Amino acid sequence: MKRFAAVTLSALMLLTVFASAASAADSVEIRGPVFNGSNIDDIVGDGITIDATQFAAFYYDIDDNVTTETLSIKPVSGNSGNVIGEGGIVYSTKIQQVDYEYEKPSIGWDNYSLLGFFADKYIPLKSNSADKLAKLVLDSDDKYTVRTGETLDLGQGYSLQAKQVDVDGNKVWLEFDKDGEYVDDEIIDVGEGDSTWDVELDDIQDEDDVVVLKVHVNQVFQGAVDSIAQIEGLWLIDYANAIKIESDDEFGDLDDVSINGDTLNITNEDTFTLTRDSTNELAEGLSFKVADTSSNMLRFYLAKEITDPGTYEVRGSVASGAYDWDASNFAGFYYDLNDNVETENLSVSNLKGNVIQKGGLVYTTSIKDVDYEYYKPSLDWDQYPVIGFFAEEYIPLKSNSADKLAKLVLDSDDKYTVKTGETLDLGEGYSLQAKQVDVDGNKVWLEFDKDGEYVDDEIIDVGDGDSTWDVELDDIQDEDDVVVLKVHVNQVFQGAVDSIAQIEGLWLIDYANAIKIESDDEFGELNDVSIQGDTLKISNDDTFTLTRDSDQDIAEGMSFKIADTSTSDLRYYPFVERTVGNNTTVSDITKPSGNETVGNETVTPDNITTETPEDVNATPETPEATTPEEPTDNATKPEENSTPGFGVVLGLVGLLGVVYLVRRNN
Repeated sequence: MKRFAAVTLSALMLLTVFASAASAADSVEIRGPVFNGSNIDDIVGDGITIDATQFAAFYYDIDDNVTTETLSIKPVSGNSGNVIGEGGIVYSTKIQQVDYEYEKPSIGWDNYSLLGFFADKYIPLKSNSADKLAKLVLDSDDKYTVRTGETLDLGQGYSLQAKQVDVDGNKVWLEFDKDGEYVDDEIIDVGEGDSTWDVELDDIQDEDDVVVLKVHVNQVFQGAVDSIAQIEGLWLIDYANAIKIESDDEFGDLDDVSINGDTLNITNEDTFTLTRDSTNELAEGLSFKVADTSSNMLRFYLAKEITDPGTYEVRGSVASGAYDWDASNFAGFYYDLNDNVETENLSVSNLKGNVIQKGGLVYTTSIKDVDYEYYKPSLDWDQYPVIGFFAEEYIPLKSNSADKLAKLVLDSDDKYTVKTGETLDLGEGYSLQAKQVDVDGNKVWLEFDKDGEYVDDEIIDVGDGDSTWDVELDDIQDEDDVVVLKVHVNQVFQGAVDSIAQIEGLWLIDYANAIKIESDDEFGELNDVSIQGDTLKISNDDTFTLTRDSDQDIAEGMSFKIADTSTSDLRYYPFVERTVGNNTTVSDITKPSGNETVGNETVTPDNITTETPEDVNATPETPEATTPEEPTDNATKPEENSTPGFGVVLGLVGLLGVVYLVRRNN
């Protein structure tokens, strides 16, 4: 038994060793328009203003065509070079009225006050004052069927319980809870015509009679086995975390607050420097991302980085008729800020009503050259060809032909320290092993694997001037000598205890899943393919209907969202979805599971359908499209000053301990 216990413990420790590889959190960047010029004065001119039609992170309701937020850069006296003067940045947001998703004006479900606040949806506690706000948690017209004894999870710790249904099947007793604690309850009679429960609470940031929850019960059913309430219409705010904004508040570098009734303005009291080759944080998740340019050039865009797990819409500008989208007005398209490179275009023409005629929907992309992140031209790390393909970053197998492509997995100039015996996870099943370091500490033997299987290996000498390993493979979509991996080894160290290789410079393509595009291929609704050297053009061979109040797939994860408008009006935009992490609870919004009932367990919502995605609020995660990952998304990159392979060391120590125990008990 002792020997069995020791062996079992050994196995568990081995599992710990293999499970110890870390992976950085994913993120999604929402990009605004790109500004180019010689300096800030040249760019600003008479002033520039960014609103929700240009910046997909800002709140936008496509059905009601409502926006609330803007960010402006003003021509103030302190503007100079790459410095924005005092008061030169102005964030403004104003309360607007929007329709409930469950729109029934006759029973009090008409519209409500809403304020976008740094790209999140907030509800003012007073409809005409922007100083007291609570985040919107839920706005739904979906149907939820809940049996008595079940709990409906609304998100953010809020929930509804169906306590009892009366014997006549006309009334249901509901209880509203926060973090499992009672808040309020009500008996709702569906036979009275108005079966809505408005939960009003007092002392919410010193405000009384605040409606924090609206619930409409559609039907009640008392059966022989089950007692059921059907809810259709849910609206909820996070009243427990309501905030009060005051004139002396500071939001990052925006620290001069002015509240004028329904409008909130915040400006910078100090100068703001657009530091080149960096992300300059502004306020509440908003940043200016600035290109690595010379001092006589300035290029930047407004961005919001999202790290909360979920699936997000990244949208393009809103159109009402024929339109052209490229990387400047569709944040989903590939764009390289430093090289100012874009490759993709989507155009709509020949539009009759809401029907795009044959050949009127055209997607075009072409090959461009960009710098490696590890930019060392003297070491053959200068540029590589890239092509955006339906908002993903691909590498052509031939630099002048757009017909054979592989997705870019990794392009990094980060430093990775790997001990011999360790495996560096590169993402998508690719990895590097440091096999051995020579006794002189000048050479390292590396092995490149795919899904744990050997692909290639090389002994790299850091003393010979060029310590880059180019892995070239044959028969990749019938192409030979394809560079699939570039690795630059910066240093090799042979110590008394550890043998270490320091890698700086990694580039990798997903050659195992390379694709070949042919003239008879079809990509969703785009089915007329033309390849002309470095340019790929795909159009619709049939009509394409922009059906109102729907999402219409275009191709390869790209879609149009069309507003719910009258037949005389049309409003739509393109979007792609981006997924962060593995958590299905997104942006604090969850949705009960349709009409299902699940025993006496909690009914957990998922897949809520609201207008939130375009406001960078998330919808439940499931899309299979994979965003080309940033270096830290795929590689097991040790933190600064950390000991590489620490989990492996612990595992080995544990194994030695087990060996000792086994020997002792023998």
